[in-house]
Amino acid sequence: MNGGAHKKLQRQLIAHDAQPQKSTAAKQGSRIAWLSASALGMRRKAATVLFVALSVFLGFYAIFGHDGLVAYQQKQHESQRLQQQILDLQKQNEQLALHDQRLKSDRDTIEYEAREQMHYTRPGEVIYTLPQAPAPGQYK
Repeated sequence: MNGGAHKKLQRQLIAHDAQPQKSTAAKQGSRIAWLSASALGMRRKAATVLFVALSVFLGFYAIFGHDGLVAYQQKQHESQRLQQQILDLQKQNEQLALHDQRLKSDRDTIEYEAREQMHYTRPGEVIYTLPQAPAPGQYK
């Protein structure tokens, strides 16, 4: 309740107490004034509570909502992870391109791959293969 309405209400109450022989219509008028002043105060309190509740809700939504601060941080972490993955894949791509170039032009690399993958030998070489060890839990 603002100061002017509060003082007016006090004056009405004092005047009401000082003149007990007033008519019922005057009493009714002072009651109406008191009720309207009281209603004004309650509306201000309700508006304040509503404003605070709305502010809390908006703050909560700004932090934890669909596009809030938490979601933003998660997107930042995901972006950093994806950037690192891109760099790793680019490095791997460069290595594979270099290996491909060597396979096309370097005779030593071609020979190494043929000997490793296809078990080719030079004349006079012998390849020894050892039997595979049984898997754990298997009995002969």
